[in-house]
Amino acid sequence: MESPLFSRGSRSPRESADKLLETLRARFGLDDFRPWQREAIEALLGDPGRVLVVAPTGGGKSLTYQVPAVMLPGITLVISPLVALMEDQVRALEQRGIPSTFLASTLDPSARRQRLGAMLRGQYKLVYVAPERFQFDGFYELLAKVEVSLLAIDEAHCISMWGHDFRPDYLRVSELVERLKPARLLACTATATPAVRREILSRLGMAEGPHREVLRGFARPNLHLAAQAVDGPTAARDLMRATLGRVLGDPARPRGGAIVYAATRKNTEQISDELRKRGWNALAYHAGLDAEHRTRVSARFAAREVDLVVATNAFGMGIDRPDIRAVIHAQPPTSIESYYQEVGRAGRDGAEAHGLLFCSGLDIALRRRLCELGVDGNPAPRDQAARAWRLFRDLLRYVDAGTCRHDFMLRYFGDDQEILGGCGHCDVCVELDQRGADTETREEATRVARIALSAVARARQRGGMTAIAEMLRGARTERTLRFGFTELSTFGLLQEHPQDWVMSVLRGLLAAGWVDLTPTEHPVPLVTPPGWEALKSQELLRFRLPLRRSARRGRGVAVSAAASASAPPKQGAAPFVEYDPALFERLRAHRMKVAQEKGFPAYVVAFDRSLQEIAARRPATREALLAITGFGPARVDAYGEGFLEIVRGG
Repeated sequence: MESPLFSRGSRSPRESADKLLETLRARFGLDDFRPWQREAIEALLGDPGRVLVVAPTGGGKSLTYQVPAVMLPGITLVISPLVALMEDQVRALEQRGIPSTFLASTLDPSARRQRLGAMLRGQYKLVYVAPERFQFDGFYELLAKVEVSLLAIDEAHCISMWGHDFRPDYLRVSELVERLKPARLLACTATATPAVRREILSRLGMAEGPHREVLRGFARPNLHLAAQAVDGPTAARDLMRATLGRVLGDPARPRGGAIVYAATRKNTEQISDELRKRGWNALAYHAGLDAEHRTRVSARFAAREVDLVVATNAFGMGIDRPDIRAVIHAQPPTSIESYYQEVGRAGRDGAEAHGLLFCSGLDIALRRRLCELGVDGNPAPRDQAARAWRLFRDLLRYVDAGTCRHDFMLRYFGDDQEILGGCGHCDVCVELDQRGADTETREEATRVARIALSAVARARQRGGMTAIAEMLRGARTERTLRFGFTELSTFGLLQEHPQDWVMSVLRGLLAAGWVDLTPTEHPVPLVTPPGWEALKSQELLRFRLPLRRSARRGRGVAVSAAASASAPPKQGAAPFVEYDPALFERLRAHRMKVAQEKGFPAYVVAFDRSLQEIAARRPATREALLAITGFGPARVDAYGEGFLEIVRGG
């Protein structure tokens, strides 16, 4: 049955849009949709009625099924994996006068019967259910007696074996779709790589027919991202405390809240104790605490009665506190998907916020052991352990990134439309600007990157990363001799550098997307199409070389760089080349005007170094502007024409 809102001949597009906006304002108290929300809702209510939405945590995905639920007849059935999240959603909907409920095993039998009866009588617009409900045939029989206008699957990545949070119960959703055959089907997730998206579509039967994919909102330019390799927990905690002090200020009067994530329950207790001794209002949160205590901690943090929560990844779902100024990972999480979901809880008010990730050799060893364990503490099946380790290795690529961290994330999630071309304020961009302001430094980084790319190309998939690093260092090992690497022109071209430094360069190429690994039992590197472009380009590359560490405990230089890792770039940094100062000032004035109109910090629109480069090169076209450092497609689309007009005007 077609939607009464978008059925052919019933309303004009303007009337339909007005009705959507009227519902949003009257029932949800919001002024307008984000563009991608409207796109998803219109596709869901009209054609094709099958939609996959991928948008970050806190981006407003729930509106894409809640607004249609209010407008459609019958009920909207929402599959959700977390009882706490269902409770929060139902509570918020009830406060808006939208009759809703949830069904889960935590309810006592009488409450469950009462809610099922009300559902049969059509008293709810939205019904949230946990996926384990579908192991009971009686529930399918009940659904056959009600009108389900829309089926929404929240946290849809849980259905994918390639995802970071696969849950076997979610496989039953495929059977639900087959038996229910809903008129409209929506899958939502905050984190899904292209491979995960393909599996979601396949399992839900959406890949075979018309469907819409809405991928939006991964760019978070107000978020200062940084990652730091450290010697161990002591170094991580020293830097964590320094960051909290810099970002939040006085522990007695902090400028907002923060979340610190740790890998184990024991570490959450230890870190929260340390912070309390230093004057912070901090509490621990982990699955070992009783449910009532966890609920209390969440509620107090949301109400700003607690400033810091030190938690395992059990914390954060459903937390809606806009003034979280920092999310710090004292130890790395399980995957990039988990990390981006967790760090995305910072800065939801659009103001400046910080995401800092620490990783040590001890953390990697711990995560390797955890990957081998199942949820019950027994050894995990081999394929599950391999999947977990693969996802963690992807996270290590992020730690090693030699290019903009925001662009790394956008590439990872396949959100090419929002590529920034360098955000200008993550730790990598800041370091590239500080260390690479002179052409000589950029030339050296470009030279090393192209040497390493050439080595990967000439290896022709005959050896792994270690063997290629040995080849570049000129080491005559059993591997380099067996693979014939000693005869290549790239043999020994980086012989002045130690093995770990060369390995960091290769991992940086991997993180930049210029090199990939084959999906074989023994993965070997190969040059990707963007890598070939970087190899053949006549332009200098924007690539960060690894720091050379001092001898004292391997720290020194690396730690001093971390002290400013998540700080914004210094205004008035050294210019790229000689530029027209009058034009630069006109560009800055235009940037300030745009930033004030949008309510953004100025660096979100463009950073000084980019404006200096524009004032030097005077780009006249969109294509020329794309060659300016920091101007990727998203920035050019959003702000490019204004800057080009300034240049054309002299």
